Amino acid sequence: MIGLCLVLVGLCGLGWVGYQYVGTNVVADQQQASEKQRLREEWATGNPEPGTDPSGEATTKAGIVPGTAVALLRIPRFGDDYEVPLVQGTTPEDLSRGVGIYDNAAAPGAVGNFSIAGHRITHGEPFSRLLELKAGDQVIVETRTEILTYVLDTAPADLTVDESAGWVLDPVPGKPGEKPTRELITLTTCQDLFHSPDRSVAFGHLESRQKK
Repeated sequence: MIGLCLVLVGLCGLGWVGYQYVGTNVVADQQQASEKQRLREEWATGNPEPGTDPSGEATTKAGIVPGTAVALLRIPRFGDDYEVPLVQGTTPEDLSRGVGIYDNAAAPGAVGNFSIAGHRITHGEPFSRLLELKAGDQVIVETRTEILTYVLDTAPADLTVDESAGWVLDPVPGKPGEKPTRELITLTTCQDLFHSPDRSVAFGHLESRQKK
């Protein structure tokens, strides 16, 4: 009986690991596809999304449901097929639906720090290849009204911080209290493939914007 119990415990453990590393990706892929479709349909109707004025320009995050897609993210280095939804919030549930936007982040294309986070492994793995990025790589954000092209100033593999290092999310990273004057972007992800308190971080700036 003891041997049987140990076998059952082992099988349950293997099942849990299998779900985390395979099952969560399947579920996340479905959720992300659904969010992208919903967002494009919403844009096509011309109805302003929550937190925007009638012209579609971002004004406030008030009224945006956490986990709801508000923009699309493309990174050319990852290939033409790479496109994931940018969702409001960075809770585990939010991050299972796409790349999350920190609650204190500036709006896409706005002056300040547009800071985002994504998983490297499990839950869709949108940032699985993030550490391949180099300074000079582009990060493209599509909103209802614009195509925003950011360029990285640093490589994520070059900076590792503890998860408590809130300075990377400041309006001007590393300069607390300073008023921002530029449109910045910060990308964060787990430094290790397994659970870790360390975060890899890359900084960039807005290079161009194109009206749709």
